[in-house]
Amino acid sequence: MDALPTPLKTARPEASTPAIVLDTNVVFDWLLFCNPDCDHLGAWLRSGQGRWLASPSMRAELAHVLGLGRLDKWRPREAALWATWDRLSVPADEPAPASPAARLRCTDADDQKFIDLALASGARWLLSRDRAVLKLARKARERGLTIQTPADWTANAKA
Repeated sequence: MDALPTPLKTARPEASTPAIVLDTNVVFDWLLFCNPDCDHLGAWLRSGQGRWLASPSMRAELAHVLGLGRLDKWRPREAALWATWDRLSVPADEPAPASPAARLRCTDADDQKFIDLALASGARWLLSRDRAVLKLARKARERGLTIQTPADWTANAKA
């Protein structure tokens, strides 16, 4: 990869701006693999039209995956990736654990943090390509959260 998208100007979104949560694979699709399904997402965030919420555990997971070396063949430009993370993400506290009855439980425990933050923060969207997360889309919609792939989110955003 030669370059990550670098915004010319980044508007810091207001708290009333719609919030979105991105799972780790979506962050990699966008910032490492430059997946065209994420082009609209990047432009949307750089324009300040949306708030990308990210907790410390999400940042730690991204760092952990980068540290494994499995992505080295794509020559990640970690400094640029982290600069974009720092510039565009809105730090969010880890949500307090929901009661078992209120919690929307993911079958993949590693993905639970994305669902918990999205629901606790009132995020409008959670973008993922993970089947365990996507299986929760109907139940999440009942709680005001739309879980979609980046491609579906872009198609709906442009419609």
